[in-house]
Amino acid sequence: MGMFDGKKGLITGVFNKQSIAWAIAERIMEEGGSCGFSYMPDKADDARQKNLNRIQKLTDGNPGVVFLQPMDATNDEHIATVMDRCKSDLGQIDFLLHSIAFALPEDLKGDTIATSREGFKLAMEISVFSLIAIAHAAQPVLSDGATILTLTYFGGEKTVPGYNVMGVCKAALDSVTKYLAHDLGPRGIRVNALSAGPLQTISGRGAGVEDMLGLYEAMAPLGRNITHEEAGKSGCFLLSDMSSGITGEILHLDGGYNAMGSPGRLLDRIQAAQAS
Repeated sequence: MGMFDGKKGLITGVFNKQSIAWAIAERIMEEGGSCGFSYMPDKADDARQKNLNRIQKLTDGNPGVVFLQPMDATNDEHIATVMDRCKSDLGQIDFLLHSIAFALPEDLKGDTIATSREGFKLAMEISVFSLIAIAHAAQPVLSDGATILTLTYFGGEKTVPGYNVMGVCKAALDSVTKYLAHDLGPRGIRVNALSAGPLQTISGRGAGVEDMLGLYEAMAPLGRNITHEEAGKSGCFLLSDMSSGITGEILHLDGGYNAMGSPGRLLDRIQAAQAS
């Protein structure tokens, strides 16, 4: 028996095979879970429907996939339609994965102090308020004791140059996680966040993940970067009954990087290089 046998839920934000959300969803379905997927809608003039085709290639033939539904996270009608689809195709759901974030490239790559007003509002609406909006709309279809998980990053806790406005968004997302945990706690619904270290994903590349991989490998106590498989297992744990006493928590999956108060073994490398 799998830990998700008989469990049903909604996965948002899968973009491609490298998405952390896909690593989590794939593991859930391997463990017997059934998933509905929402994805970013294609533009009206995109006859190729690239977003739909991309997720169809991932999900086709997987018996755990129940539906695919486009959803614009800034559109309440879209969100309501997804919840109606959950109700009709899944009934009550046991888990919900929020994996939605966006900032304009010029705001993400520029210094935080140069963030545009409209760009800031857009980044906060999509990356932060979407969790509130989706959790609110999902209340009628969430089972008592269900679990919500969002994806965050250490750049919301400490300054990470290059992460810029998205770090501000993640700080807000971390706070929303805790407040929603309080609001939904009376129903036994848990809300947590997974803070993964750098991985090769679309959003990671936009935030300069290539520059971070070597740093994490050199500084993390484990001396290596994490894997998509580990992200899948950790997310699966937080969405399962195995974590039944955990809510309002930010779980760091980064080889221990977040625990470091100094460069650690990286300093040894620097000193050795200077000595030579």
